[in-house]
Amino acid sequence: MTHQTGGCLCGAIRYEVTAPPARVTFCHCRFCQRITGGPYAVEPIFSASDMTITKGKPNTYAHRSEGSGMKVYSHFCGTCGAGIYYSFDRWDDVIGIHGGTFDDPNWFTFDESNAKHIFLDVARHDTVIPAGLPTFRQHATTTDGTPCKATVYDAPHPMAEEA
Repeated sequence: MTHQTGGCLCGAIRYEVTAPPARVTFCHCRFCQRITGGPYAVEPIFSASDMTITKGKPNTYAHRSEGSGMKVYSHFCGTCGAGIYYSFDRWDDVIGIHGGTFDDPNWFTFDESNAKHIFLDVARHDTVIPAGLPTFRQHATTTDGTPCKATVYDAPHPMAEEA
């Protein structure tokens, strides 16, 4: 069984997961850019039942998605402000953990079978998308859950070429 731990900067919030992620999402949307302070979020996605908060209680910020109109919840440490994970009205049985909060952020793997880049329409112009991974201009599914068609690049793809 997989057992991995993580937490916030100050140690007030700790968690553990007991399974590998179902998938890994690299989200370039403006919400993820703002909430992480980076060019995109690295979100290993887990069944909500596979994660347990073992210390502390995260604060929660509810944000209405501009795309779906549904709420995305950012769970973070009220002391140091570090984001820990997302939960979603749209998918109430999964969570997306901020990949960098794991004690070993290299423990989970991703490849073309379990990873994707989404919201490339608003990705930073200097972002380079790796070859072989499914990518989406917006979300990977429509609001009603219909899968969108992915683009897969044969070589690393600089987003500057899209401008």
